[in-house]
Amino acid sequence: MHAEAPTLHRTRIKICGLTREADVDAAVEAGADAIGFVLYPKSPRAVSAQRAGELARRLPPFVTPVLLFVNAAAQEIEAAVQAVPHALLQFHGDETPVQCRAPARPYLRAVRMGPGVDLLDCAASFSDAQALLLDAHVEGYGGGGKVFDWSLVLPGVACRLVLSGGLNPANVTDGLLRVRPWAVDVSSGVEAAKGVKDATLMRRFCQAVHAADVLAASTAA
Repeated sequence: MHAEAPTLHRTRIKICGLTREADVDAAVEAGADAIGFVLYPKSPRAVSAQRAGELARRLPPFVTPVLLFVNAAAQEIEAAVQAVPHALLQFHGDETPVQCRAPARPYLRAVRMGPGVDLLDCAASFSDAQALLLDAHVEGYGGGGKVFDWSLVLPGVACRLVLSGGLNPANVTDGLLRVRPWAVDVSSGVEAAKGVKDATLMRRFCQAVHAADVLAASTAA
């Protein structure tokens, strides 16, 4: 009898903080599964709801637009959803479970990873989230391009995890092999400047993710 081939998990890829048409096109060509638009005015990568809608209309079928909010008012979320009707929502501030559920849309909940963070408790509190997005704990909101201590991700979390925080083409393989997330999220690690993506870096990042998936499958055999 022949041994069964190892199952290849395809890690999904989200590229976040896009502001230009050329970058959206390049991210899709590189192999991104999701494109993130930041609707947080204080971010250097911020876009308006109208601009997010313009950029999202460039996406082909099966590439998901994601709208990132930080403590946004309900009317701001509603305006963005109207502009990008099929978007997945991402809450990256201090939103409660009730606030995340209020728009009645599929959502991701960001978790700022640091000592004392209980992922099991977060998973229970946001049990209806599509996934928990794990980011570095820094001043302000967002990961600041910093890598958090991946050993904080303990086994037993009964939900999908998205690994974020300081990822780039050079370290994403190690992150995938150690955390084994459902998906990865990158922003500054594929940029030429804040809000300006580098097509070559995006392509290298996606290639590194795919190579890591093959390596993970071979080591699990």
